[in-house]
Amino acid sequence: MHFDIIAPEEICDQSVIHKYGKEYLISRGEDGQHLTSNECKRCHVEEIQPKWKSDIIEKGYYIVEMENC
Repeated sequence: MHFDIIAPEEICDQSVIHKYGKEYLISRGEDGQHLTSNECKRCHVEEIQPKWKSDIIEKGYYIVEMENC
């Protein structure tokens, strides 16, 4: 699975971001799936899109599903 985790820029703690990823994997029935950030280069810095806003307010993050999600 390949997905991006969109979170407010003030969240810099990698363990918090990994927690978000693990929550997402659990929600997709992929509990126990190995989570890596090998491909992560923090290359996505952009304005919040309206469709992301409610999830970020509710959960603190938004998942952008990319491959095999």
